[in-house]
Amino acid sequence: MRSDNARAGMQQAPARSLFNALGFTQEEMKKPMVGIVSSYNEIVPGHMNIDKIVDAVKLGVAEAGGVPVVFPAIAVCDGIAMGHIGMKYSLVTRDLIADSTECMALAHQFDALVMVPNCDKNVPGLLMAAARLDLPTVFVSGGPMLAGHVGGQKRSLSSMFEAVGAHAAGNMTEEEVENFVENVCPTCGSCSGMYTANSMNCLTEALGMGLRGNGTIPAVYSERIRLAKHAGMAVMDMYNKGITARQIMTKEAVLNALTVDMALGCSTNSMLHLPAIAHEIGFDFDIEFANPISEKTPNLCHLAPAGPTYMEDLNEAGGVWAVMKELADIGLLNTDCMTVTGKTVGENIKNAVNRNPEVIRPVDNPYTKTGGLAVLKGNLAPDGSVVKRSAVVPEMLVHEGPARVFDSEEDAIAAIKGGKIVEGDVVVIRYEGPKGGPGMREMLNPTSAIAGMGLGSSVALITDGRFSGASRGASIGHVSPEAAVGGPIALVEEGDIIAIDIPNYSMTLKVSDEELAARKAKWQPREPRVTTGYLRRYAAQVTSGNRGAILQTPEV
Repeated sequence: MRSDNARAGMQQAPARSLFNALGFTQEEMKKPMVGIVSSYNEIVPGHMNIDKIVDAVKLGVAEAGGVPVVFPAIAVCDGIAMGHIGMKYSLVTRDLIADSTECMALAHQFDALVMVPNCDKNVPGLLMAAARLDLPTVFVSGGPMLAGHVGGQKRSLSSMFEAVGAHAAGNMTEEEVENFVENVCPTCGSCSGMYTANSMNCLTEALGMGLRGNGTIPAVYSERIRLAKHAGMAVMDMYNKGITARQIMTKEAVLNALTVDMALGCSTNSMLHLPAIAHEIGFDFDIEFANPISEKTPNLCHLAPAGPTYMEDLNEAGGVWAVMKELADIGLLNTDCMTVTGKTVGENIKNAVNRNPEVIRPVDNPYTKTGGLAVLKGNLAPDGSVVKRSAVVPEMLVHEGPARVFDSEEDAIAAIKGGKIVEGDVVVIRYEGPKGGPGMREMLNPTSAIAGMGLGSSVALITDGRFSGASRGASIGHVSPEAAVGGPIALVEEGDIIAIDIPNYSMTLKVSDEELAARKAKWQPREPRVTTGYLRRYAAQVTSGNRGAILQTPEV
């Protein structure tokens, strides 16, 4: 056992005295020690129930012969952090989570791990740590929130943000907005649409790192407690069989996840997190992989904000495995990949059933024949940009209009809510990338304001920042290179014509090469917005969005 490095022999007698102080028995000292990484806290609705999940995991581990030991991981609620400086501290926690988990696991020589995340950065951060550590590891999330109900219709957090935009446009009263406040987020859990948290928890199943239902069983269902117990048992089975994380998280598994991503219509943030996870296993993930996979992968689900269905509906329809079965039946998945069940993908999904063809469209009747995400390139984004095309209305798939240029999210929101953005405009928000923000803030406030003011079918938004999974419309993010390093987005001027062609994966600034070269010669870097603390260090090391905003290791 790896844990013997910290417990066995005369040399480790002092350590045994400390285990004795922890209350370990002699019997426990002879058993595998399983670290349970708990993201529980009292500020994130998706994490407030994780203490119950952790307790269930502990029972499962103990029942299967291991010794469960809990240690924490931090978590930021993106919805609470949205629209102020707090959002600069969201994406950056992904690497803090990965690094701190690596430190704890190696410092204490755990034999296996159960990761208990839920929200946006915890899932990819812990997947990154799992890949680095290469221990027997199982993921079990806190689960999604149930949808809210307003006016007899299911609603979620994206509806709440759009209600604010509707109020700014004079289309909703303050009392009506407060009705949304009281009813759109009715339970604990990760917000109820196919936003980033639920996207990544579903993709954990596709990667093979979570048991069936990890991404979809609602947080308040007792079925999730049973799932957590089984996760504890499963990690002990992996330990006994010698199955480790990197035997599961292979290049083929990552490409499986990207394929499932296309079918589900996941958040654009998955195109930050999958490259970062791939980097940890030594797989150089190019975001352009998305387009050929998208071309052959049908989009089978339109969950909120793309459509009227929610995570509870996907769960009842058969969940992620039912989606995977549809894809495997037409040869789009590598079914030989190993999973945390000790079985292959093919063995896991062979009996999966699509119980609701309105929630999970069959492959012969998809929403579209192409996948949910697209990577656009052109002279405005030479290294790429990302759009959730499954959430774009048909009339905006091809769009051309004048640039309305803003150097911060706040300036853009003020213009949108002030009625200064009109039909046909292309809103450009720059200096919000990984370095420029720093921290690559989500742009849910401006996209929701555009939708709430009735401009979602006539106005596009382009940014070197990123979008919440709750964003919809022609919202194109991750523009690389970013403005802070002199990327072409820094050279856009008010009124320049921008042409967007999502079906042909292109985005063009209609300015001559000569004019762009002249603008580039005059361009000067901006003074950093943050000059102290963690964000300063992050900005110095982070790469561009097209590389997953990973941290570069300084030369030694």
